Amino acid sequence: MKKHNFSAGPCILPQEVLKKASEAVVNFNNINLSLIEISHRSKEFVEVMENARNLVKELLQVPQGYSVLFLQGGASLEFLMAAYNLLKVDGTAAYLDTGAWSAKAVKEAKLLGNVDVIASSKDKTYNYIPKNYTIPSGVDYVHCTSNNTIYGTQFKQFPTTDSLLVCDMSSDIFSKQIDVSKFDLIYAGAQKNMGPAGTTLVIVKDEVLGKTGRAIPSMLDYQVHISKDSMFNTPPVFPVYVSMLTLEWLKNLGGIPAIEKINEQKAALLYAEIDRNPHFKGFAEKEDRSLMNVTFNLTNEADKEVFDAIWNDAGISGIKGHRSVGGYRASIYNAMPIESIQVLVDAMQQLEKKLS
Repeated sequence: MKKHNFSAGPCILPQEVLKKASEAVVNFNNINLSLIEISHRSKEFVEVMENARNLVKELLQVPQGYSVLFLQGGASLEFLMAAYNLLKVDGTAAYLDTGAWSAKAVKEAKLLGNVDVIASSKDKTYNYIPKNYTIPSGVDYVHCTSNNTIYGTQFKQFPTTDSLLVCDMSSDIFSKQIDVSKFDLIYAGAQKNMGPAGTTLVIVKDEVLGKTGRAIPSMLDYQVHISKDSMFNTPPVFPVYVSMLTLEWLKNLGGIPAIEKINEQKAALLYAEIDRNPHFKGFAEKEDRSLMNVTFNLTNEADKEVFDAIWNDAGISGIKGHRSVGGYRASIYNAMPIESIQVLVDAMQQLEKKLS
C-alpha cells in the first residue's frame, strides 16, 4: 500500500531525489566510490557544494552582497549563532514569540545579552500571529519565525524595521516567493523542504557581520565559515548532496513561483474540508493559517478511535498533532502531491458518512 507521509520533519522528499541519492551512496557519479566515503575536498564534492549554493541563489534570487552557507547543528544552533554574530555587547535584540521554536531562540539569545520580547501569541497557545506591535528604535536586530510548525501559523507579512531583520524559515523556505533583500539573516534547517536532517542553510548579508564587539568562537562565526566556503570543518556531505538534488527538482518544476501555486492549491483543498466538515475544526486563526502545516481537531474527541482507524487504513502516516497541541497536523511540504491531500480529505469525508 502506498504511504502518504504527512510527517512534520524529517519529512517527505521527492521520489526521484530519493532514488538518485540512494544510487550515490553506492556509486557516486560513476567513480566507483560512495558519496559518503570520498573526501569533502575532492573536486566531485566541491562541485556539489558549489552547485547547491548556486541553486539557492538562483531560486531565491539572492542579491549580491550575501553569502550562502551550508552548516550543521540545525536551527537550534542558529538560535545562538544569530545572537553571537549580530547582538552587540550591551546591545538589545527584539523577538517575536510565535511558538516553541521562537521561544527557544529567545532563551539562547538571552545567554548573550538583552532580549526584548515585543509581542507574543502564547496567551492563546500560539494559534495566531501577533499584530499591531511596536518595534523599539535602536535594537540590534528583530527576530521572527516565519512558519510555526507545531501550531500551524505563518507570517503573511513580515515586520518592517530600520534594524536588521533575522528570520528562522526552517519550515517554509522554498515554498513561496520571498524578497531576500528585506532580510539580513535567514536560516533554515534542511529537513522540511530542502533535504534530510543534518545541514542548515544560512543566507547572510556580509556587511552586517563583525560589528558586535565580542569574540566569537570559530565554529559559531559566520565570517569563518564564509572564508572557508562552508568547509571550515568536514561538512555534512550527504545532506548537502540531497539538498542539491531537491533544489534541482524544484528548479525543473518551474521554481518557486510554480511550487507556490501548487502549495496554495493543496492547502486550500484541505482547509476547505476542515471548514466544511462538521466533525473537524481548525486550530490556527484563519488569517494566519500555514500553507505548510495544517493543524486541526475533532469537534468530538469521542470520534478519535474511529477516525484514527480510517486514516491508518488509507495509508496515511504522520498526522498526529504535536503533544503540546493535540489533534492532528498534516504537514504538506513541497514534495507532498495533491493526490495525498485528497486521500486525507476522503478519509475525513468517510468519517462524516460513518457518523451520519
